Amino acid sequence: GTTYLELYIRHILALQGSGAPLPLAIMTSGDTDAQTRALLDANANFGMRAGQVTIVRQEKVACLADNDARLAADPKDPYKLLTKPHGHGDVHYLLHSSGTLDAWLESGVQWVYFMQDTNAPSLKVLPAAIGISRRNQLDVNSVCVPRMPGESIGGLMKLTHADGRTQTANVEYNQIDALLKATVEPRGDVADPATGRSPYPGSINQLLFALGPYAAQLHKSGGTMPEFVNPKYADASKTKFKSPTRLECMMQDYPKSLPPSARVGFSVISNTTAFSPVKTNLADARAKSAKGEPTYSAASGEADVYASACEVLAASGVRLPPPVHAIRDGVGVVDTPRVVIDPSFGPTLAAVRDKLPTPHAVSLAQGSTLVLEGDLTRVRLEALSLDGALVVRVVPGADVTIRNLRVSNKGWEFGELTGGEPEELAIRGYKLRKLQTRELIFDQ
Repeated sequence: GTTYLELYIRHILALQGSGAPLPLAIMTSGDTDAQTRALLDANANFGMRAGQVTIVRQEKVACLADNDARLAADPKDPYKLLTKPHGHGDVHYLLHSSGTLDAWLESGVQWVYFMQDTNAPSLKVLPAAIGISRRNQLDVNSVCVPRMPGESIGGLMKLTHADGRTQTANVEYNQIDALLKATVEPRGDVADPATGRSPYPGSINQLLFALGPYAAQLHKSGGTMPEFVNPKYADASKTKFKSPTRLECMMQDYPKSLPPSARVGFSVISNTTAFSPVKTNLADARAKSAKGEPTYSAASGEADVYASACEVLAASGVRLPPPVHAIRDGVGVVDTPRVVIDPSFGPTLAAVRDKLPTPHAVSLAQGSTLVLEGDLTRVRLEALSLDGALVVRVVPGADVTIRNLRVSNKGWEFGELTGGEPEELAIRGYKLRKLQTRELIFDQ
């Protein structure tokens, strides 16, 4: 399979094309640093040049055991303090203190895009976000998605101080209800009747900054972010922690350090285009699904990869069946044709449309599987009727045009687990059965 890191790098390389190298910075911790470096070394940076990837490592901070802020001992060694990462807000300090931002400025970089891992579609929105930022001369552009009331993602709000000062900033999900009740909405975090969604866009920690103002601000602040404590309590008495907590900071709090003159905005994009993280275990995902909440699980993350590809194909004019609702091991998902396309096919909608000169001649039946992998830079899809499974593999440099191709076979299907499956299937809750497949391999 493809790791998230490889997927991100392949998408960056597709955006880069034949232009100047686009740099990538990765923030690791003591728990992930060695493994991340080993993965990159073992795979030659997945095609990125030497020096194109920068790794900055954050340090850990001591944990707090209770409301009196007593330091927590390591359960494995009572003579050591228990430590945890300080939060993703450290990325600003690390990019500044390592000299990475200054190096990027000198090389001509104009924009910095932040994202968190295990979110497959996170880079698909970047070209549009840059266009919006450039058109509106934004210093900060928060990529957002429509948010459900009570959903465990922050809300982007315009906050107004008693003296009239305003600030556009993220409000954490566990503070939204109380804030609204104390200010403008006595019912708290409720839906807009017209949309069924929260009136406040969901902040997903995908942030686009204009590099010049960002680097200048960090030279003033040193890159430090406001700190807070967010303990998880064992019960309603709020006297005992479930587990030790720590001081932490968040990267999305950067706009709070900006002067009133800064231009801060947001862009609202569909979830399938921008946000489908995989971070919920199977049991919790089933519970969320039963309540009608987004699950952000392995099942939804996989289904949304297919839905996101179908969204782009449909926008290009390809004929597709409407999405339907399906249940996979107790988790509700949006079911579309299972389409996986390497980013080299086109990192923008315009690039994809160029590869589909007659999109009306391309159709996929419900339940079909289309996999286009390898170097798709010189691949065109002119006419295809697919009812089943088709896999196309292309080596670098190959010129491929698919025309007048009809595929009809039993295809692939999802099935229940029978027990004894490896961990990657157990956390997903189901497996894939490949019944029949048409393969086209272009290896020269």
